[in-house]
Amino acid sequence: MNMIKRVVITGSAKKDLRRVPAAVADKLHAWVAAVSLVGLDEVRRIRGYDDHSLKGGRKGQRAIRLSLLWRAIYTLEKDELKVQFVSVNEVTPHKY
Repeated sequence: MNMIKRVVITGSAKKDLRRVPAAVADKLHAWVAAVSLVGLDEVRRIRGYDDHSLKGGRKGQRAIRLSLLWRAIYTLEKDELKVQFVSVNEVTPHKY
């Protein structure tokens, strides 16, 4: 098993973070710190982040929930053993 502990936040994701509430940015930074400390596999088990794979045009990417209205989208670079955040998006509320 490869332990992914390296996280990169791209320039576009950093730009997205400038427009989110501070609590949302803090949650992403806490996720990054946790992955760096214990690895991606362990952090995926934390229910509050709701780490899940995406479908459609974002197939091959994953997302974590930062709040009811915000999610961060990332890709896995397994050959480099890193996670790369590509964007932080506001989510349209779903009707369940």
